[in-house]
This record gives sequence, structure tokens and C-alpha cells, in this order.
Amino acid sequence: MVGPQQALVLAAQGVTSGPLQSWIQDNIVPLVLLAIAIIILWIGGRGDNAGVARRSVGLVIGLVALGIAVSGRAADVGAFLARLITG
Repeated sequence: MVGPQQALVLAAQGVTSGPLQSWIQDNIVPLVLLAIAIIILWIGGRGDNAGVARRSVGLVIGLVALGIAVSGRAADVGAFLARLITG
């Protein structure tokens, strides 16, 4: 486990999590999306259209959250949503 002082030393040395984030976005995210598509096609193939519809709504919400997280624009999205409520 990296303590606060060790984290400062690593940051001062230029060690960042950028390459790891890039690798996750390039490799893990497409695999997760492929798995989701296969599961939805499998459920739809059984004739459970209502189940597909229920799961699709949740998946769309999850994909929106994933898109916000990987875009780095979460603060802008939060400010926009706050303006919708407060006017």
C-alpha cells in the first residue's frame, strides 16, 4: 500500500496512472461491451423480450456513467445537471 508521502514522491517522479487508464479503456471496456451484447442476444434468443427491455434500460444508464467516467468531463456534466434543477 502506498502512503501519502510515497504518493507524493511518485508524483514528483512523474509516475502516473495514465498508461493504465489508457490500457483499461482500450482493452477492458470493449470486452465488457462485447459480453453485454452477447448476454442480451442470448436472452433475446430465448424469447424473453421483456427481460431484454428491462436489462437494456439499466445497461444504457450504466454506459452513460461509463462514458462520463472515461471522458474526464464529470464536473461539467454535474454542473449541467445542477443547473437543470436549480435553474
